[in-house]
Amino acid sequence: MNTLQIAGVEVPRVGLGTNRLTPSDEHVAFVREAVAAGVRHIDTAHLYTGGDSERALGAAAAASADGVLVATKGGYGGAGQGRPEVLHAQIEQSLRALRVEAIGLYYLHRVDPETPLEESLGAIREHVDRGEIRHVGVSAVGVEEIERAREVVPIAAVQNEYSLGERGHDDVVDHCAREGIVFVPYFPVRGGAGPAVDSVAARHGVSANAVKLAWLLHRSPTVLPIPGTLSIAHLRENLAALDLALDAEDLAALA
Repeated sequence: MNTLQIAGVEVPRVGLGTNRLTPSDEHVAFVREAVAAGVRHIDTAHLYTGGDSERALGAAAAASADGVLVATKGGYGGAGQGRPEVLHAQIEQSLRALRVEAIGLYYLHRVDPETPLEESLGAIREHVDRGEIRHVGVSAVGVEEIERAREVVPIAAVQNEYSLGERGHDDVVDHCAREGIVFVPYFPVRGGAGPAVDSVAARHGVSANAVKLAWLLHRSPTVLPIPGTLSIAHLRENLAALDLALDAEDLAALA
């Protein structure tokens, strides 16, 4: 199995994004099916579906399932959202929604243009010190911000937009690989479609998204994509990337 360790948990290198999840019976059942299918890393955020994504994961008891890491995020929405008092309130709300005493991985969702990065992470660090957050990540950041963040608290993961079709953070991907930080690309299957992807997919008998995810897995050993879906069939197609070994011909076609 193609796995890596993130926030102290060994997980398959394809996770699940949940920005459309709601606490309906159907979606709660889907989360449980996803875990049964092998998903061990689930990503959510305080703001996703107005808090319903976290509540759905709480209802599914996902964050307390054995060997499952649920990551959430706070501090998104522009100026002022990274203030300590805002983050404290959001963290407490996330703990309640997820129905846990400690969050396995918590990201600063965005750097607040009006609040120093160090101040925001200092607030998150307080919850680490209390035992309410186990590991910390940062999102939508460059290399310089990652290093500033590491001066405040150990950084377990970085989450930026990155995919076959969007490679603007190549330097961050490489930096994370050198430093042993997990790089979690969001929107990992957006863009990049075309005849080359379709040809590689047909050759291997997998979906186009599985090819895009396999390319990410090949890109760096510390990459862990989190494609979002509400379909168990699509989720299984995504997980097929774990067993897809792209050869030199495939990689040349996708370059």
